Amino acid sequence: MTLPTALADVSIPAWVRWLAQDADGAWWGFEAEPHPGDVAWYENEVGRYRRLADDAPNPDWRKTLGQRAMESR
Repeated sequence: MTLPTALADVSIPAWVRWLAQDADGAWWGFEAEPHPGDVAWYENEVGRYRRLADDAPNPDWRKTLGQRAMESR
């Protein structure tokens, strides 16, 4: 996944494996694959999650889910 511009200067925790944007423009990082709700992604009580950044509202928010590449150690 190509990193969105809104996240370019954000320190994303190493445990984040999924990135997604809600309808209101908020970007989130998830440890486990999230599920789409009515206007936002949710983690269904599995794994950690963190709000990473705010961006413009996005009517196509359901298309933003992407898996983050694993970093080599």
